[in-house]
Amino acid sequence: MLVANSVASKTTNKKSVKSKVTKSSGEWAAPKYTGVVVLEDGTVFYGFGAGASGSHVGEVCFNTAISGYQETLTDPSYAGQIITFTFPHIGNVGTNDDDLETTNLTSSAGVEGAIFKAEITEPSNYRSGLDLNEWLKRENIVAVSGIDTRALTTIIREKGLVNGVIAHNKNGKFDIDKLTAMAKGFAGLEGADLAKEVSCSQAYEWNETTWDLATGYGQMNDPKHHVVAVDFGVKRNILRCLATLGCKVTVVPASATCDEILALKPDGVFLSNGPGDPAATGVYAAPEIAKLIETDIPVFGICLGHQIMALALGAKTKKMHQGHHGANHPVKDFTTNKVEITSMNHGFAVDGESLPKGISQTHISLFDGSNCGLAVDGKRVFSVQYHPEASPGPQDSHYLFTRFVENIEQAKAL
Repeated sequence: MLVANSVASKTTNKKSVKSKVTKSSGEWAAPKYTGVVVLEDGTVFYGFGAGASGSHVGEVCFNTAISGYQETLTDPSYAGQIITFTFPHIGNVGTNDDDLETTNLTSSAGVEGAIFKAEITEPSNYRSGLDLNEWLKRENIVAVSGIDTRALTTIIREKGLVNGVIAHNKNGKFDIDKLTAMAKGFAGLEGADLAKEVSCSQAYEWNETTWDLATGYGQMNDPKHHVVAVDFGVKRNILRCLATLGCKVTVVPASATCDEILALKPDGVFLSNGPGDPAATGVYAAPEIAKLIETDIPVFGICLGHQIMALALGAKTKKMHQGHHGANHPVKDFTTNKVEITSMNHGFAVDGESLPKGISQTHISLFDGSNCGLAVDGKRVFSVQYHPEASPGPQDSHYLFTRFVENIEQAKAL
């Protein structure tokens, strides 16, 4: 068993290790660890628990973004995962009810757990309504701080995405053997259809527009187009971007059929992001998307929606070594010959070499050359692997929503 921890040294910040001076010797007492992260290979990281008590199992990934932690933690695409934040200071802007990304009314959380280097920072932001620790408790997210996130990230980079358990016990008592067995017993995300767990159960309409500093979120009351969004785990800001461009959006479950979607008389169809293995979700979703693509209706997909579209077109998807998780990923768009700084969150990718004839690869990652976009030749059908609504560039990729609406306008003009 490998035990890794970066907080036992006397030279470490006294507050972060929660040490104390003993009266008898004046020496620093050993810190009381109340949190632990256990990987499936037996590696153990000790730290300090935060958020909810208990233990959660999932796939451990790392995210390199330096902001937007609440949006990340509420992204349904992270279902089944434990996020290691590589940026050390998390919590400085607190949390609020406006920056949630999930549309699920029963839970705003999208993750199993969160791992931090430093102790959660006290909030200092005029929009903060609740500090992060209290919010984590409310959302039943187990968190651990004081972890050597560099070491954990290195393990993931070298070994690939790993299964693990995150646990928080205020008494500091952990059955490491039991937690290791729990991590080993986790089935992982390959073969997992998680979209059905985060998707809506019935259709609903959306008209909220993007946020403005002076007025907050607005309302779109004069729709020009009607878009049906297939919810595989859709994020709120995607729906807002569509509404801001004059689209009335009807959100339907991941299991919606082609006939059910067309019965709503959409001007365009959007395929959302989401969690899990696209091949598993594609068993029921890809055949319906293939039928939609056979019509002349414009279609636009993001992330899981991109992967399912690829499956519908006859391409293949594959599990990635460490995935792409962060807000600093450069992507080249061959249609404009420009480079965008994008936000990404995916552990599966479309196999670019499997794209059949008649399908163009429109975008690639400049980190590893993996596929990040496709378009169907001769049709108003395209998709991207990344998240244009997340604005890391800050708005390098918003043109994709405009492109979709322009496709809708062109189709309606025929």
